[in-house]
Amino acid sequence: MRIYLALVVGTALVTLVLVYVVWRLAMRYKWYPPVRDRDVHTTPKPRLGGVAMFVGMLLALAAASQIPFFSLVFEQPGRVWALVGAASLIVLIGVIDDFIDLDWMTKLAGQILAAILLAWQGVAITSLPIGGITVGSQWMSIAITVLAVVLVMNAVNFIDGLDGLVAGVAIIANGVFLVYSYVLSEFAGQTGRFTMGALLSAIVIGICLGFLVLNWYPSKMFMGDGGALLVGLLMAASAVAVTGEVDPQTISRTELWPAFLPMIIPFAVLIVPLLDFSLAVFRRMRAGKSPFTADRKHLHHRLLDMGHSQRWAVVVFYSWTAVVSVGALMAFAADLISIPIGLVIGFVVIGFVLCTLVTIAPLSRRKSRERHAQKAPGENAHDELADAHASLLKAAPESGMDA
Repeated sequence: MRIYLALVVGTALVTLVLVYVVWRLAMRYKWYPPVRDRDVHTTPKPRLGGVAMFVGMLLALAAASQIPFFSLVFEQPGRVWALVGAASLIVLIGVIDDFIDLDWMTKLAGQILAAILLAWQGVAITSLPIGGITVGSQWMSIAITVLAVVLVMNAVNFIDGLDGLVAGVAIIANGVFLVYSYVLSEFAGQTGRFTMGALLSAIVIGICLGFLVLNWYPSKMFMGDGGALLVGLLMAASAVAVTGEVDPQTISRTELWPAFLPMIIPFAVLIVPLLDFSLAVFRRMRAGKSPFTADRKHLHHRLLDMGHSQRWAVVVFYSWTAVVSVGALMAFAADLISIPIGLVIGFVVIGFVLCTLVTIAPLSRRKSRERHAQKAPGENAHDELADAHASLLKAAPESGMDA
C-alpha cells in the first residue's frame, strides 16, 4: 500500500504544477468560453483542467511502468495503450465540446468508440464473481462493458456543476475502491495486489487531488467535460478491470455475500452520480426531450435552491458518497477482519440519518424563520416573512459549471 500512496502523492504534485501552468496560459490567451445560461458561475473561467489531468495520468502511467511492483499490469501492454487511446479521444471530445458545444450524438458516438476500444483490448467484463457465472460471448462482453463505461462517464459528467464536486467525490470513491481492490486480491486468491484497477484508482485520486487545489470554492478553473469524462472513464475502467480479474472459482458457495460485492461496490462508490444521472434521464425523457439536453435541475442545483451555500452543497455530496461507499466496504471486510455486522449496520443507519439532517437543514432553518416572522408584530412580520421566502431563491456567487 505504501507504493500506492507514493504514487498518489507524486501524481498529485505533478498534476498541481500542470494545472497551474494550464491556468496561467488559459488566462493569458483567454482560452475560456462565455458563461452559459445554465451555469452557476457568473464570470468566464478556463475549462481546461482536464488537459492537465490527462497529462498527469500519462506521466503517472509512465512512472508506474518503471516500477517492478506494477509489472503484471504492463505485461499486457494492449490494455494500457487502449486506455491511453480511449482517454485521448474522450479528452479531445470534451475540450472541443467546452468551446463549441458539440451535439449530443457526436459526444455519445465518441464515448462509445472509446469504450469499444477498451473492451476490444481486454478491459472488459468477462465474468461475474457469483457461482462461476461467465459472460456468454466476446460480443456480449463488449456490449455490457460499453454500456457500463458510457453510463459511468455520463453519470460523473452530469454532477460536474459545483466547485470541487467531481474531484472530491472521485477522491472519496476511489479511495474506498483502492482499499477494496487491494484487499480483494488476497480474498479472492489472486496473485497481484498491483492490479490495473488499484493502479487506476490511485491515479484518479492523484490527479483529482492536484486539480482540487485550484478548483475548490471559489475556483480558478474547471475540469470541463474533458476532465469529467476522463475521471468517469478511469473509474469505469478500474471497476471493470477488477471485476474481470476476479476468478469466480476462487469464491466458494459459503462466501456468496462477499461474492456479490465486486459488483455492488463499484455502484456504491458511484451512487450519487448514478442517482443524478437516472433522475436527469427520467426527467428529460418524460418531458419529451433528449436525455442529454442540458438543464438546471440537477441535484446540486436543487441543494442550492434549498438554501445550501456552495461549500455546504458540495459537503452534502461528499457525505452521502462516503457513507454509502465506506458502508459497502465495511460489509465486504466484515468476514475478513471480523467486523460485527451490527457495527456495519449501525454505521450506515447513523450515517444516513446524519446525511439526511444535513441535507434538509436549510428547510428547517427557513421554517423556523417563517414561524418567527409570523409571531412578529406589524410591518416587521411582513419584512421577515419576505426574507424567509427569499432565502429559497438566494443564489450563491461564483461556483462550478453545470455539465
